[in-house]
Amino acid sequence: MGPRGVACAALAWIAIAACNSNNGTGGGGGHAGGGHDGAGATTGAAGAGTGTAGSGGNAGNAGNTGTAGSGTGAAGSSATIGPGAALFTPPEPWNKDVSALAPSTRSGAIIAALKAAGGWGGSRLQIDFSIPLFFADASTQRQTITAPAGGYCYGGTDCDAVPLQMPLPSNGNTEGSSTYTCDTSYHTNGQGDCHVLVVETSQRKLYELYNSTKTATGFTALGAFVWDLTKAYPDNERGDQCTSADAGGFPIAALLPTADEVAAGHVDHAIRFILPNEEMKPGVYVHPASHAGSPASTAADAPPYGIRLRLKVGVDETPFNAGEKVILHAMKTYGMLLSDGGTIALTFADDRTTTAKWSAEGVDALSFSTLTVDDFEVVDLGSEIALTDNCVRNP
Repeated sequence: MGPRGVACAALAWIAIAACNSNNGTGGGGGHAGGGHDGAGATTGAAGAGTGTAGSGGNAGNAGNTGTAGSGTGAAGSSATIGPGAALFTPPEPWNKDVSALAPSTRSGAIIAALKAAGGWGGSRLQIDFSIPLFFADASTQRQTITAPAGGYCYGGTDCDAVPLQMPLPSNGNTEGSSTYTCDTSYHTNGQGDCHVLVVETSQRKLYELYNSTKTATGFTALGAFVWDLTKAYPDNERGDQCTSADAGGFPIAALLPTADEVAAGHVDHAIRFILPNEEMKPGVYVHPASHAGSPASTAADAPPYGIRLRLKVGVDETPFNAGEKVILHAMKTYGMLLSDGGTIALTFADDRTTTAKWSAEGVDALSFSTLTVDDFEVVDLGSEIALTDNCVRNP
């Protein structure tokens, strides 16, 4: 998100990411517009979680088998979306199978530049489990979302108009908080981005809020974004130069692996990853991103927003357990899409409202810490698009 008109030259476009974890994994992203990279701790394990999904409300994104969960929590009921159904209607840019594509001719140079800059944030491929994904249906209570006192969407056209009605499950919470109340000022450790992600199964819509919190008089968000789960989005998603609840313009929920997906045996989409601002190329992005945050690298071959890294087919999977191999398969088939700025590279969904739990699936914060940038290659690399912040929304 960001300013428009003459203000663009003076203010950076706000990048949207998960700054800190509430599951012991540390910082998960960066608020690039303000220069805040979530530092957080660099060790820890996935939170075990205590809640259950609502009836049929599992947080799976894709698959061909299995059924939605049968829990009784308020996160959703009568859901048709779970490990046996796609979150979005394919084809989508993030569902693209890139396993057979040749590496980009620039792959070696970009990987070398990333390695020279320090590689993954925190020097290892670590997972942040701080963003929850909730499910709702027609019976879930609605909340009116309004603009905060300082204004909305920085005057841009990227966000959906407020006041906006969206479902908020009673057992939900804002990223980094145990409730819907969140410190959007970044003065509280683990809070600031304050994301809320809710899939409404009867409407088949995904609601994503950024910098959001419950207040004494209602619920505010600096940005609200509604995705149509029945729409096949083009490579420039909601439109070129348009951000979302993620700086790169992606739907965050579509790129988050869930414990239910791993339990079902397949993650059928690309995985969200982030890098420190100083390691990314400024002022440009590539599709399928539609926007960029505030990178600061001076290297000509630094990776731009939207770049897709694919795990090399020859990477030995022997040391990994069954749950971890499901993620490795996704990395080799769909790759990882660079979505935001921050210090912890991978973002997986919190398991509090899923039937399966990360601990039971053998996946923790350091499951993939042995993978280096040299284990990946760049594929499906499009032309670089200069960042102007002049969002033109697709119909």
